[in-house]
Amino acid sequence: MATASTPSNPGPHPAPHAPTLTLPDNACDAHCHVFGPTSRFPYAPDRTFTPPEAPLADLQKLHALLGIRRAVIVQSAAHGADHTSLLAALEEGERRYRGVALIRPDTPAREVARLHEAGVRGTRLHFLPHLGQPPTPAATAAITDLVRPYGWHLALHVTGDVLVDHEDFIRSNPLRLVIDHMGRVDLRQSLDSPAVTALRRLLDTGRTWVKLSGADRLATAPPAMTDSAALARLLTRTAPERVVWGTDFPHPNTHGFVPDDGDLTDLLADIAHGERARQRLVVDKPTECFDFPG
Repeated sequence: MATASTPSNPGPHPAPHAPTLTLPDNACDAHCHVFGPTSRFPYAPDRTFTPPEAPLADLQKLHALLGIRRAVIVQSAAHGADHTSLLAALEEGERRYRGVALIRPDTPAREVARLHEAGVRGTRLHFLPHLGQPPTPAATAAITDLVRPYGWHLALHVTGDVLVDHEDFIRSNPLRLVIDHMGRVDLRQSLDSPAVTALRRLLDTGRTWVKLSGADRLATAPPAMTDSAALARLLTRTAPERVVWGTDFPHPNTHGFVPDDGDLTDLLADIAHGERARQRLVVDKPTECFDFPG
C-alpha cells in the first residue's frame, strides 16, 4: 500500500493515443479526477496515499484528444473534505462539468448548498481499506440526510464482497445509487459469481446505476481487457438505461498496468454496439444521471 508520502502510481504515464472511435457530440467522461497542483491545492494531511499531480489542464488535454466535452469530476480522498480544487474545476468548466463530493456527517448544511450551486450532484462513500475506515451506518444516514434535499446521488466505491455482504443495507438507502468501477468484482470468479449477481440485482431495483469504468482494474490478464469488457456488456444488457462510462483518469492507486485512455475509449465499440447505443451510454444517460443542462 502506498504511504501518504509515496506516489500511488509513481513514474510518468505513457502518452495516450487518439482513439479510432469517434464519440458523439457532448460525450461525457462520467468518472475522472484532478490532483493539485499542490502549490495551489494541497493534499489533505490525513490522506492515505499521495498521487502524482494531474491538474485540470491535463484532464482537459486528454478530453480534447478523446473527443470528450463533458465530465463528472470525482473528489479524491487525497484532497479529503477540502473541495477547493473541485470547485475551481467546476467554475472553469462553465457547466460542462459536474462534481461528486466527499461529504462527512459534520459537513455544514451551508457547505452542501454551496457545492450544489457550483455543480456538485453526488457524494461518494469509500468501502476500500486503503482509503481509510468505511462509513458506519450512522454516518451514512447522516450524510444521506444532508444531501437528500438536493436530489444528489450516493456514489459507492465498493468491492464485490461488499456488494454481497451488504446488499440489503445498500438497497435500504433512499438516494439514487451509483456504483463505481462495475463494483470492482473479481472476474476470476466468472460472470456468474455472487458479486456479479448481486450487482445485477441492484440494477434491477431501478434506483441503482453503474459506472462502466475501471476496466483496467478488473482485467485478469492486462493489457487485454476482454473479460472486463464482457462484464460491461452484460451490465449494459441488464439495464441499458442505468449505465454510464468513464475513464477514471489519471488512474490513481494502480500498480503495474496503467491503461492507455485511447484504448479505454476504443473499448466502447465492444461494450455498446452501434452509434445509438453509444449515444445513450456517453451522452443521454450521463445527462440524466448527473443533471447536465439540456
